[in-house]
Parts: sequence; C-alpha cells; structure tokens
Amino acid sequence: MSLASQSSPLLSKIVSSSVVFANHAGKIIRDIMKKGELGIVQKESARDLQTEADRAAQRCIIGSLARCFPKLTIIGEEGEEDLQDLGQQSFDPTTEATEQVRCPPHLASLSEEEIVVWVDPLDGTAEYTQAFECRESDHRGVCKTLGVTCDSLLDHVTVLIGFASAGKAVGGVIHQPYYNYQNPGSELGRTIWGIVGGEVCGMPLVSPPDGRLIVTTTRSHSSSTVNDAIDAVSPDEVLRVGGAGHKVMLLLEGKAHVYVFASPGCKKWDTCAPQAILEAAGGTLTDIKGALIPYHSTAPHRNSTGVLASAPGQKHEVFLAKIPQHVKDNLKA
Repeated sequence: MSLASQSSPLLSKIVSSSVVFANHAGKIIRDIMKKGELGIVQKESARDLQTEADRAAQRCIIGSLARCFPKLTIIGEEGEEDLQDLGQQSFDPTTEATEQVRCPPHLASLSEEEIVVWVDPLDGTAEYTQAFECRESDHRGVCKTLGVTCDSLLDHVTVLIGFASAGKAVGGVIHQPYYNYQNPGSELGRTIWGIVGGEVCGMPLVSPPDGRLIVTTTRSHSSSTVNDAIDAVSPDEVLRVGGAGHKVMLLLEGKAHVYVFASPGCKKWDTCAPQAILEAAGGTLTDIKGALIPYHSTAPHRNSTGVLASAPGQKHEVFLAKIPQHVKDNLKA
C-alpha cells in the first residue's frame, strides 16, 4: 500500500513513514561504526554517553518527521534540534513503499496536534560503543571485561520512535540495525511496528517457554532494589542486557516472560515505542507499582518509578503482586 494513500488514518501514515525513517537511521548507525569515528561525548555520567551515531540518527528522524508532519510535537533524547537545519537530513517516505498497519477506529481521527513523538535514535549506546571498542582492538570471542561475546552487544542496539496521544502510548517503531549480523552476506536490519488496538508488523510473535520463568533486566543499573525485585519473582534464569527496546524484543520473541526494572534509570523515549508495540501484541507495560506511564509532552522525561513489562499471554498482575512493598516504596514519583 502506498504511503501516499489519502484514505489511510493519519496515525497509520505517521507510523508507516517512521518505518522508512528508522531504516535510514539504522543505516546511518552502521555507517558511522564502519568509519570508525564515533565522536563520543559524556552526558549526565560516565555511563551516559552520546555518539555521532546518536546525533546523526536523531537528525534523520526528527528532520524527516518535521518535514512530513510539521504540527507534531517531537521530543528526542539528544536534546532540542534547530529544525531549520534539518532539511538536508530528511527523507521522503513517499519514495519508499511499506505496509501500513491497521489503525483502530478510536485512533483513526487523531490530528497531528494531538500526537507526541518520543524518539530514542540509538537505544543501547553503551553497548554500541563497547562493541566498537572490542572490534577496534581486534578482539574476538568472549570479552573477559564484559563477560559476553563482543559482537552480541550489537543485539542490544535499537532505534525507537514512539507515538502518544492523551498521555498514552498508541504506536511505535523499533528498528534493530544489526539484526542478522550473525549471517555473513545477509541483509542487516529489521523493523517492527504497531498500533495499540491494531496489530504488530515485521516479525512473528513467539510465546515464552512453559515450565520455567525467564526475567530480563538491566546490565548496567543494578542495585539492591533492582535485585530484590528480581529475586521476588523467583526466576529460573535472568538475562541482563542493555536497552529497553531490546528487553521488550526479548518478550516478543519468546525469550523472556517478564522485564523487571526497579530503578529510575530509563526515560520516556526508552519506553514509549516498546510499550505501544508490546501492548499491540497483547502484552503489558507499567511502572513497577502497576501505574500507567504518562507520555504527555509536559511529563517528566525520567520514568522515576521503574518499569515492569510482561510478555503476551502472561498475567501481569501476578508479577506485580510479587514485587515487595519496600521496593515500591523506594521508588518515588
């Protein structure tokens, strides 16, 4: 279906166009790593980094969205952009066809002014830079410092474009720039997109295994509160990985049952797109106390009360009931 179809609801057009923009952002991310000049700067802390890939991917996404849908409110992780300088960074989605996602009736009449876009141009920056450092040192195999296969860190990297209306996540795009990296000669990258109440496109949904419980959580923001929350759900296995987008992908791929993160470490641009796609698939994402995460344009960027997400088919309320009260009390709004 052409992206130019005038009969499609606006939200469908924006999500479908963003698939194109995310694909281009993924290519930018791969190209910058190939060139070997990441341009790393430190933001809030030594663990909070920004690279030229973050900046260039955000220019691509925001420039393209602003060009095609100028009345959207767009909030990007890498700060305010001068939209006058983004024209040459943008892409026209009408030149590239992609399947449009079905939009439910209650979202079909949304206007641009009613939609807030939360953009994380490179979720998993720490893993992106660590994978680059291992490659530059010509290291192969298991990295003793990181305790993982170096190239596997690229699995953690995603591009996230989330859409909200009336404070709720309603649609999202997740692009994995390095999907298929294990298969030399294969085309790199995969994009998944969806609208809440509609459907999920771009991947088959897989249920997690019965008879055991797999939890995914942070690999870089661990604390006694985080660990107490994980222990409380009595997992058989814990997957400590980077990137909120990657963790939710594990839920959709059937590799984990629940994502537990009892910490204020992530932001709205980390969770908006993953939440929308997870909910479109039948899963649930709330804060660690079970409250909805607000996505109004004026909402604080930080998710100060953590994240709890369950895979489709799992009983979210069961996991929520297992989170200790002292863990909930430790996280203040």
